[in-house]
Amino acid sequence: MTHLRAFTLAAMLAAGTVLSSTLPAPAHAEPTDELSRDADAKLNLLTRTNASAAVLRQKARAILVFPSIVKAGLIFGGAYGEGELKEGDRLVGYYNSVTASWGFQAGVQSYGYVVFLMTQKAVDYVRDTSGWEIGVGPTVVIVDEGVAKNLSSSTLKDDAYAFIFDQSGLMAGINIEGTKITRIKR
Repeated sequence: MTHLRAFTLAAMLAAGTVLSSTLPAPAHAEPTDELSRDADAKLNLLTRTNASAAVLRQKARAILVFPSIVKAGLIFGGAYGEGELKEGDRLVGYYNSVTASWGFQAGVQSYGYVVFLMTQKAVDYVRDTSGWEIGVGPTVVIVDEGVAKNLSSSTLKDDAYAFIFDQSGLMAGINIEGTKITRIKR
């Protein structure tokens, strides 16, 4: 997905959020093979460069990988990206990640994120709900440098751990709270 098209989509999502309570699906989905290549490459890069992510990858029951999320905002904002749910090396399904926000914000940014689902409860919740709102349901820990220093296979106690990576663009702050993850058909 090009950044211009993603920016336009994010801006439309933000406007749609103001006008209605449901967000529209994108008109054109990224080709499946391109999404899979990007997801695999980003997950491999994250786990090669981050020891905590490597530990979580080995222990996770499933992994949600969103290789590219585009966020845009001017007072009202939105973010959108597509990803995959994997159990081991097996692709289980495709998902989108949609965020709407408002407040003091301006800019465009892209990033990726990975959510390691550590419990069967978290995996079932993602699969069985009509959309997972991060912050509701399973406990998600956003892993930053401070959390990562204290993370080991013996300290894993939460349902899910999320890593935000590969940030580029100009926008203050990134947060996946308030993000809705929904299964999509391909």
